[in-house]
Amino acid sequence: MLSQSDNELLCRVGPGTAMGDVMRRYWMPAFMSKEMPDADSDPMRLRLLGEDLIAFRDTHGKLGLLVNSCTHRGASLFYGRNEDGGLRCVYHGWKFDVTGQCVDMPGEPIESNFKDKVRQRAYGIQERNGIVWAYMGAEEGADMPSLPDLESNMVGEEHTQMWIAMRECNYMQALEGDIDTSHLGFLHLGAIRPEEAPAKSFNYYTVSDRAPRYHVMDTDVGTMYAAYRPAEEDTYYYRFAQFLMPCFTMIPTNALGTQVIFRAWVPLDDDHTMFWTVSAPTDIGEKAAGPRTAASGTTFSGTARGPVYLENTTDGLGRWRLANNVENDYGLDRAVQRAGKDSGVAGNYTGIDGIHLQDQAITESMGGVYRRDQEHLGTSDAMVIKTRRRLLNAARALRDQRTEPPGANDPTAYRVRSGGTILPRDADWLEATASLRQAFVTHDIT
Repeated sequence: MLSQSDNELLCRVGPGTAMGDVMRRYWMPAFMSKEMPDADSDPMRLRLLGEDLIAFRDTHGKLGLLVNSCTHRGASLFYGRNEDGGLRCVYHGWKFDVTGQCVDMPGEPIESNFKDKVRQRAYGIQERNGIVWAYMGAEEGADMPSLPDLESNMVGEEHTQMWIAMRECNYMQALEGDIDTSHLGFLHLGAIRPEEAPAKSFNYYTVSDRAPRYHVMDTDVGTMYAAYRPAEEDTYYYRFAQFLMPCFTMIPTNALGTQVIFRAWVPLDDDHTMFWTVSAPTDIGEKAAGPRTAASGTTFSGTARGPVYLENTTDGLGRWRLANNVENDYGLDRAVQRAGKDSGVAGNYTGIDGIHLQDQAITESMGGVYRRDQEHLGTSDAMVIKTRRRLLNAARALRDQRTEPPGANDPTAYRVRSGGTILPRDADWLEATASLRQAFVTHDIT
């Protein structure tokens, strides 16, 4: 468990918080390019790290990210006119370019140079492969690190698949599901018997032994687990997953060395998180595999449904909300939950259809910010414990010694992969998988 004070340190991300300061040292996905494809398009409300922001694309196609409240008298720039290379507040006509510089004050005397002295706070923003990234650790124009070398965001937008969804809970409890391999055999595959899975498949090994053992370790930019369980008499099935500072994960869905994916759990505020999943093929001549493709190629009941969304609203928390949510119990069907093969009904462990939705129901059911001083952790929580400690240590080091957090200024530290593999039981698991865990490498695995 965590003390309540440590839990607050871990979970609170708003301006002036220790973890919020850590988050602001990294680039994070803000929105998809397709959400704002055209010059002079409508401004968009965003909430990131507890701040209300306005994004816009100007006449020349350049993107800007400004704080919501106009620096003049506090009116929301969401109502502004996006025109002639800037965003104009409709209250008094003050106009700001994408860097936040005021470029026009039509209500001031023509001889006044006051506009040259006024800036709207603006944050760094970059666009790459269909993702618009935000950097909130410095104002636009200040020195900022390079975007992280996340492989699936660097192979060309035409080769990439992505989708996002808002989750109504703290980033950490959402993220912890990605670094907890044990729940796969229950929440998602709990109703599957070994004889129903293809022999010698990853899913077969998972449901044959639902209590894996763990190696966990710190990495240059986060943490990693290698969870293993018996495969054949002389082999183990390993699942390697990555946590990358400050809120990225790489899950072990496909074979290690062939999976190019990252996921992001971007804190909108303390109680809301935007989930991203971005995948690409190792051979860019192929179509990107979906983020939930099973290594066995088998689709089980309850695991196939993709996201179904409500209509977006213009609110800062109104984007990419799921149609099945707490108000309708996430589509829970008790008959499906109870069903077995003998009844002729395809059942699943939860009665909720879709892996992401199953995760969403469980993590949101914990409340906005879960009280971790109430939990009781087991051996299966080793990676969760390691990752919490990594984040807490980074927050304390930045707060107390002004030590930059891991990987914040090293984009190459993100050149890693995740996935599953079979190894001899006497193999050195770390050495045997070293090249398979390297990004930007195509492996011929038979």
